[in-house]
Amino acid sequence: MFHARRHEMLYPEIIPYDQGLLEVGDGQRIFWMQSGNPQGMPVVILHGGPGSGSSAGARRYFDPQYYRIIQFDQRGCGESFPHASEPSIDLSANTTWHSVADIERLRLLLGIERWIVFGNSWGCTLALVYAETHPERVDSMLLVGITMTRQSEIDWLYRGLGRFFPEEWSRFRAAVPEEARDGDLVAVYYRLLIDPDPAVHARAADDWHEWEAASILVDPRATLSARWSDPRYLTARARIITHYFHHRAWLEDRQILRDIHRLAGIPCTMIHGRLDLEAPVVTAWELSQAWPAAQLVIVPNAAHSPATAEMAAVIVEATDALRALGSK
Repeated sequence: MFHARRHEMLYPEIIPYDQGLLEVGDGQRIFWMQSGNPQGMPVVILHGGPGSGSSAGARRYFDPQYYRIIQFDQRGCGESFPHASEPSIDLSANTTWHSVADIERLRLLLGIERWIVFGNSWGCTLALVYAETHPERVDSMLLVGITMTRQSEIDWLYRGLGRFFPEEWSRFRAAVPEEARDGDLVAVYYRLLIDPDPAVHARAADDWHEWEAASILVDPRATLSARWSDPRYLTARARIITHYFHHRAWLEDRQILRDIHRLAGIPCTMIHGRLDLEAPVVTAWELSQAWPAAQLVIVPNAAHSPATAEMAAVIVEATDALRALGSK
């Protein structure tokens, strides 16, 4: 019943009309695709994770008759190459700043002057950094499940959140060597995940995702992606997440807030679930206080997943509002 209601809120499933692989240097190729109206208002969708890859469901928030919907898989995940699940993968050319440059390369490839930037979860951090770097290329923004990937947010995810899930936290902590359990668990998992032994990195990927699932499934309506049953996907995703979080996303801790003045003229709608445990609403509130041009919409009965009925309805309402604004 719930899924039927959600599907009624979303636009129909669509198949991309164009796709390809873009050489971005460093031996990397990113997979991209376009859907909707080729002459429509361009919107680029920045997926979460980092390392989750694009999803067909994300384009259903946008009216395909109005929007030119652009998606790509960030380095190392999805259909991009080389894939981070490969045993010999080198992640040194996979950073926030590489992704910012990749977004610009994709914009130039597709001949787009300005576009709407949509980010979800980690994609919010990437969207904000991209927009602060290239504000002249951003028409407007839509952010869902706000993150800025500050150290306090990382510490919350992999330590503070344990007070809500003591049993799952105990398992997450017990899965690493005993002498490392009171230290930086992100750093410990990062080392386990780049271990070339499949028995080590595959187990670490499972343990990492078991912990993450606890906070996702606190909302009984949320579901885990079917991709979570694919060991290759889990290994790549966990490697990329720990690589980014271990390096603090290559950002100074308050960098996004410090540079938010660069977005002063860019309209933005931020959508956040009141019950979001993964990214508590205080992050979205702090960003909204520093950015008067942004409108913060707090969804009362929603958590972090954008796919639940309440969140989906508000996201579609926001994309329809942008469409109406652009049509005037």
